[in-house]
Amino acid sequence: MHMHLRQEILKEHSRAQTLRIAQWVGNSPERAAALTDLFLHDEYRVVQRAAWILSHVAASHPALLQPHLPQMVARMGDPGIPVAVKRNVVRMLQFMPVPEALQGPVMDYCFRFLEDPAETIAVRAFSMTVLANLAQQYPDIRHEIILLIEEQLREGASPGFKSRAKKTLAQLEKLGRKRNV
Repeated sequence: MHMHLRQEILKEHSRAQTLRIAQWVGNSPERAAALTDLFLHDEYRVVQRAAWILSHVAASHPALLQPHLPQMVARMGDPGIPVAVKRNVVRMLQFMPVPEALQGPVMDYCFRFLEDPAETIAVRAFSMTVLANLAQQYPDIRHEIILLIEEQLREGASPGFKSRAKKTLAQLEKLGRKRNV
């Protein structure tokens, strides 16, 4: 089944269409590259829809997106970046290993997103998880993550943020106990 990807993305915004396109991408590096290009560089509506498809591809075939991570991470620093790009890049980073060369920038962006009260709840929640995952390799950031989360909980947080915060704090506590054994 050959399709003109951009046209298919714009044809219909539905879960069924999203899954159909993600299935079409399958395990094809060329198709994943084409989808990533639309996600990173097209107009907002295409970016938003491509993001949803990409998150399904990332869940099924995370290795397909590894070659595109440098571009995705670099894009997170662009002023005026669509929230769909930011949200979905950070969402994907929760489920895949962050290459060593990208760990510094990813940490920097995730700390910035987490501490920004104007940032969307989803981006802040995903950033929490990415940072907790990175804390396994960089235990020195554990304390800073805990302080940030606790501060935001004191200031009043949404139920979604509280739920993710509770899980993340438990993960960081467990990590701290492992290090002290």
